[in-house]
Amino acid sequence: MKERVFSGIQPTGNIHIGNYLAAVRRWVELQNEYENLFCIVDLHAITVPQDPSMLKAKIRETAGLLFAAGIDPEKSSVFVQSHLSAHAELAWILNCIIPLGWMQRMTQFKEKSAMQRRTVSTGLFDYPALMAADILLYQADLVPVGEDQRQHIELTRDAARRFNAIYGETFRIPEAVIPEVGARIMDLADPLKKMSKSGPGGAMAIGLLDTPEAVRSKIMKAQTDSLRDIRFDEGRPGIHNLLVIYELFTGMARTAIERHFSAKGYADLKRELAEIIIGNLSPLQSHYRELTSDPSYINHLLTEGAQRVRPLAERTLSLVKERMGLG
Repeated sequence: MKERVFSGIQPTGNIHIGNYLAAVRRWVELQNEYENLFCIVDLHAITVPQDPSMLKAKIRETAGLLFAAGIDPEKSSVFVQSHLSAHAELAWILNCIIPLGWMQRMTQFKEKSAMQRRTVSTGLFDYPALMAADILLYQADLVPVGEDQRQHIELTRDAARRFNAIYGETFRIPEAVIPEVGARIMDLADPLKKMSKSGPGGAMAIGLLDTPEAVRSKIMKAQTDSLRDIRFDEGRPGIHNLLVIYELFTGMARTAIERHFSAKGYADLKRELAEIIIGNLSPLQSHYRELTSDPSYINHLLTEGAQRVRPLAERTLSLVKERMGLG
């Protein structure tokens, strides 16, 4: 049997090239090798305030972009988290076996709550338990994530082990899959921060639906440094980030890229990179427009995806309840 892959994406902000290079493109490549479940995690999205009509539109936009990028609904199940109540139900059960101290160690909550202060929700604190439920509900073997999610996967693994130790073997222990290159595409304005779908850095993130003019403008404004040579050097985060994006979109070796730009300047790199990005996004954008021309089509695919995964989710939840004496 094929190993099962689970991963999720929030339907907030604009999906950008960082999401595409670090996650979505890898999901597409995994389709023939694994059994794939890709979830649009709208319950995670509401841990911070959302406009209801915008959230609903973003769920469909996110799904449309996944399919346009190459996710095949015949090979992969794409579904919306809130369409299956088992996610929330298992999250509550895990809340009752995850020690508070484990949750208090989560660095992402500390970072995000520092920005929200008095308005921070209990849901934001509890985010890792819901993420654990998402993964364990489907008995996932592998979870492709960025480096910033590694701690959440460790909590998921710990929660699964704890439940299994108390109630007997119930959950598979998932493994995080983190790419060696491109796990973190950095912000163009501040290359010390990860490219963001929303928030202050979102204006400089290159969205998958950005126009050619917007792509060129953002790349030309990207931060570099005062040096002249173009080479991969993590100590020079601005130029390194642009070169990593170039590497991932072209597939060229680093030595070949450095030779290519050996007698050129930063403006040459930026102009060439902008056109490469535009060329890669153009077919995706055309496919997206075709898919979304009939608004009901995306809804149909999401309904089918939920129906396909529901028996697996309900089977796991039923087993959990039986082991715990619920119902």
